[in-house]
Amino acid sequence: MTEIQALALFKCLADRSRLQILKSLAIEDMYVERLAERLGLTPPTISFHLKKLSDAGAVRSYKTQYYTMYALEKSVFMPSILDLIQEKSDDAELQKQRDEAYRRKVIDTFFEYGKLKSIPTQKKKERIVLEEMVKSFEPGRQYTEREINIILADFHDDFCTLRRDMIGEKLLARDHQIYWRVDQDK
Repeated sequence: MTEIQALALFKCLADRSRLQILKSLAIEDMYVERLAERLGLTPPTISFHLKKLSDAGAVRSYKTQYYTMYALEKSVFMPSILDLIQEKSDDAELQKQRDEAYRRKVIDTFFEYGKLKSIPTQKKKERIVLEEMVKSFEPGRQYTEREINIILADFHDDFCTLRRDMIGEKLLARDHQIYWRVDQDK
């Protein structure tokens, strides 16, 4: 399902009468008059909503004798909402570029000649700065607290705060006096 189709479907589902129609069609295929009687709505109202549902791909129609029957298009409802919102959108690459530009801007703002000018107060910016600094630690290697302090002191004088924040953000882990970089690829 494309992003446009998902948008049309969600827009269509935002109506109580349409949801009642879909609930009825989930039980069995029905024609307009039967739906109208069952839901207490007029046939023109049912027809209007069925047209919207049909345009969104939620229902399909077929002829049986004198009636046009409507059926729930179950395949439309098989993917979960999570599948729909995680699907690659047309803007995904553009969003990725914007995120990277934002990261670069934050790094350029807070670092000068490899030193941290100040510790950001905003959590998102602080996370970006800490992620940049954690690249100085080798994955899989264990460090003593003194080694951690020496590496962090190269960035900023307040290495205790940086160390504590890195542990809080789960970029570093520790067991007593031994520290290591947490693998973020998991």
